[in-house]
Amino acid sequence: MNQTVRRISHYPGVVVALGILALALLAALFPHIFTRLDPISGTFEPLLPPSKDNWFGTDSVGRDVYSRVIYGTRESLIGAALAVTIGIVAGTILGLIAGTTRADAVIMRIVDVLLSIPALLLSLSVIIILGFGTTNAAIAVGVTSVATFTRLARSQVISVARSEFVEASYASGSSPLAVLIGHILPNSLTPVLALAAMQCGSAILQLATLGFLGYGAPPPTPEWGLLIADARDYIATSWWLTVLPGFVIIAVVLASNYLSQFLQKEAN
Repeated sequence: MNQTVRRISHYPGVVVALGILALALLAALFPHIFTRLDPISGTFEPLLPPSKDNWFGTDSVGRDVYSRVIYGTRESLIGAALAVTIGIVAGTILGLIAGTTRADAVIMRIVDVLLSIPALLLSLSVIIILGFGTTNAAIAVGVTSVATFTRLARSQVISVARSEFVEASYASGSSPLAVLIGHILPNSLTPVLALAAMQCGSAILQLATLGFLGYGAPPPTPEWGLLIADARDYIATSWWLTVLPGFVIIAVVLASNYLSQFLQKEAN
């Protein structure tokens, strides 16, 4: 553990990324630590610029934008976590099946079809079937990532399955299921987990996009995409309504992507 901490400390970018993600996680779990203001009620003058009382200013109905960004972290991170979980679980299972059975051709043709459909169009199609809402938006985003996880998991499974230690395990009399669970799966997960970190950032952006388009959380829920959507009529006169929440979104996404690149580099 100490060796891992010392190694990470040699990469300032990783330390900054971990710090940003740690703050985002704290804001999602304990928003009252960062603000005591109500994100729903408008208790201030509308469209106030940033000040010591309202760090991110106020919106068109007098709600504190900073508190809405903080509470919106929960919506965005929980949604992203659900989306990535769906992608990694379904994708890993399908990748294991594709890499070890005769169903490979069928599964990979389905994967090719899914990858040929733009992610936004696919997620909107899923939302039309499931209905609007934060959970359904997260499920839709998760579905769009299943094909990517499946392709990566399959390639890793095939590579690991050809390893000498796997062949030795078969030779020792282990059953195919025992080899799959005990050797192939654990040794195939590192790149998949690295991809999960990058997909987390992508999921946050996709959820924000769906929220902006009106397919995510309903008003007046403090959700990042919805915050920017509500402010689109005031871009010219109240810059803080879009710039400051947008900066938070970009910071969290970049931190997630940077950490993913570091994990992929370490895995290789």
